Amino acid sequence: MDRYQTDKRIVMTLDAGGTNLRFSSVQGGKEIVNPVNFNTSGHDLEQSLKNIISGFSDIRSQLKEQPVAISFGFPGPTDYKNGIIGDLINLPAYRGGVALGAMLEEKFGIPVFINNDADLFTYGEAIAGFLPHVNFLLEKRGSTKRYHNLIGGTFGSGFGGGIVIDGKLFSGDNSAQAEINRMWNHLYSDYSVEESVSSKGVRRVYAREAGISPNATPSAKEIHEIGMGIKEGNKHAAHKAYEELGRAAGNAFAQAATLIDGLVVIGGGLSGAWKLFMPALIKEMNTAFKSFEIEMIERLEMAVFDLTDEKGLEDFLQDNIIQIDVPFSNKKVLYNPEKKIGVGISLLGTSRATAIGAYTFALQRLDT
Repeated sequence: MDRYQTDKRIVMTLDAGGTNLRFSSVQGGKEIVNPVNFNTSGHDLEQSLKNIISGFSDIRSQLKEQPVAISFGFPGPTDYKNGIIGDLINLPAYRGGVALGAMLEEKFGIPVFINNDADLFTYGEAIAGFLPHVNFLLEKRGSTKRYHNLIGGTFGSGFGGGIVIDGKLFSGDNSAQAEINRMWNHLYSDYSVEESVSSKGVRRVYAREAGISPNATPSAKEIHEIGMGIKEGNKHAAHKAYEELGRAAGNAFAQAATLIDGLVVIGGGLSGAWKLFMPALIKEMNTAFKSFEIEMIERLEMAVFDLTDEKGLEDFLQDNIIQIDVPFSNKKVLYNPEKKIGVGISLLGTSRATAIGAYTFALQRLDT
């Protein structure tokens, strides 16, 4: 367990998305208040800033002890080190630069730390969620394999990404790390992957397949319910919409996995539709390339397994260690010829994982 998960200091947190702001407070790696929700109001800067101040004020009123810091995730691009929000596509009111960190430090009188929301989500899942859970399952099975790297993706109004390498949150030189939304969309060659891996992408494909106007298109959540047979609607169009999301996301994750070689965890508001998009996502990551010299070449050196699927999880956990001879010797050594990574859904829930990631990030910064 990370040493900060037993720390008694209190940090107020925020998970900021394109639609909602979720405020909380963490102590010892656990939320200690009833979370508070406000609208992001991304088209009205004054209202959005007032909502942020009100949210943290509500959280502080619930605390019996004073917090030592504010730490939260905010969409990029942002100058996280200096607490300045930049030109956000999904939050147009913030364009031109907003000194959000300095504003909150003046208002609340404590240090403020800001990082990318998807980065903090991934960090939380690496500390106390998906990554340690997978390693626990491997240990329980008697496997010697352990994972240390994690790629995170959040599916919602946009497509966010995060990277944890050997237990450390990866940060870029320009606060632009893990911007997976800027990857190429292989389904639509002139567009970014976010055009497909987002609520607008799901709605666009549904409208196209159902033959209806965009204005008449249900929300991405309702499309999920239609696909699951919970709600009336065009089931074929719903399945097609989430299949395209899965294919586009699978391509992006495969590109990332060629460099990171780690597990993949998915969160965000659309992650609940995993039954609809996961088969296409896994299939895309396991596709093979053509070659001019040989018949085919696997896209990844690692086989990708669906950890939401019972058989996929079982195959992933299975060790296939063999003994091989040491040349010019009578000795033998153990060898595992299979390389594997797994893809799963957030174990903690997106907001809770983000809060834990933000908490740990703040305490680390305070202690340096």
